[in-house]
Amino acid sequence: MIVLGLTGGIASGKSTVSGFFAAEGAHILDADRVARAVVEPGNPAWREIQHRFGNEYFHADGTLDRKKMADRVFHDEEARGILNRIVHPHVMAEEGRLIEEWREKDPAGIVVLDAALLIEAGSHRRVDRVLVAYVEEEIQIRRLMERDSLSRQEALARLAAQMPLKEKLAYADHIVDTGGTRESIRRQVREIVEGLRRQGAAAAGKIIDSFCAL
Repeated sequence: MIVLGLTGGIASGKSTVSGFFAAEGAHILDADRVARAVVEPGNPAWREIQHRFGNEYFHADGTLDRKKMADRVFHDEEARGILNRIVHPHVMAEEGRLIEEWREKDPAGIVVLDAALLIEAGSHRRVDRVLVAYVEEEIQIRRLMERDSLSRQEALARLAAQMPLKEKLAYADHIVDTGGTRESIRRQVREIVEGLRRQGAAAAGKIIDSFCAL
């Protein structure tokens, strides 16, 4: 099994890329969904957040007020660091568990770990290859303004809270340019999937050959 870490930035087209990998038969491990699960009421991460930030960041039913927390951490680097240190270990543990489940069921498959903070959290060290969904910053800003009804200043603040996409390219084994058409993105993803499958087949062949030589 090959584990591919997919990352990018806000409004970089990462979700579109992930969708095309799913269409090609890859298993998608969405870090955002895992992060939501680990902070559900009663879980260890939920208790830690409540202890450090207080009840004001929770709804009456006990669920995390994500909008209020996002507003805080996007403008407070220290708070963002505290939140990340609480949540990331729990997220990585759950991701590891899910990857092992897929490895047992589909040893020749591809798992895509879809994580905006793949590099920042150090998860790039736990995957076989890294793919960055890349787009020019001006396109990223425009998409973010349109998608979330933000002013340019608000969009820039959101981008400033993340590692710049150009810095992430230094970690990339693969790059998908998301500035073009959906068909262009689909074609790039298909080429990567085909390459990964060839690598997986070659690796499996070497293992078989080594057993036959015993």
